[in-house]
Amino acid sequence: MTVNLEVAEGVGTLRLDRPPMNALDVATQDRLKELAEEATRRDDVRAVVLYGGEKVFAAGADIKEMQVMDHTAMVLRSRALQDSFTAVARIPKPVVAAVTGYALGGGCELALCADYRIAAEDAKLGQPEILLGLIPGAGGTQRLARLIGPSRAKDLIFTGRMVKADEALSLGLVDRVVPAGEVYARAHAWAAKLAQGPALALRAAKEAVDTGLETDIETGLAVERTWFAGLFATEDRERGMRSFVAEGPGKAKFL
Repeated sequence: MTVNLEVAEGVGTLRLDRPPMNALDVATQDRLKELAEEATRRDDVRAVVLYGGEKVFAAGADIKEMQVMDHTAMVLRSRALQDSFTAVARIPKPVVAAVTGYALGGGCELALCADYRIAAEDAKLGQPEILLGLIPGAGGTQRLARLIGPSRAKDLIFTGRMVKADEALSLGLVDRVVPAGEVYARAHAWAAKLAQGPALALRAAKEAVDTGLETDIETGLAVERTWFAGLFATEDRERGMRSFVAEGPGKAKFL
């Protein structure tokens, strides 16, 4: 399989496995969607790591496959392409991308679907589609602009240039830069810590933030208000407040 889901300690690792560069062909896109939906459904998956292996995250789409596709073929395929990435973005659990090597084109767009990005010191990210006479087609024009702002996103998209990890950090494209050999361990630790948290509250927080970014502030506040009040009906809320009163902050066990 070109993508695998491995689960341990409440963390599901969505691992790309299409050497040498994890090119995202149609079969890989479809498999990614299938496993993202599985991770969404499974109760034993409480947080997710996106990972491409020690050498490369994903170097983009399979250009040889795309080259033979005409307009009609891409009209039929483009929605499925976006849907595969959207399935990752909509996993209602914390998702972290462990970025090693290259995250270009579709690889960068996949990293953008995560809630948090940890990159290797030698990682390189970018949206080089313009160099092929194209634009990003798996969410890059939308998610990148929301993450780092429109002018910075346009710079990367218009020029197609790659950025090294340190610049990616300064742009806000990644959130932490670590030695290459530590990327997966750091990402897994981030996910494992959150996997021990209150699942419904984490889901609510993610949905409130993501929905708020896509709408006006009044609608966003209404979503926040609904989730905030709704969490008062959960066992985790009772456990968290009871622990706070008895033991102080940060001592509650939610599993």
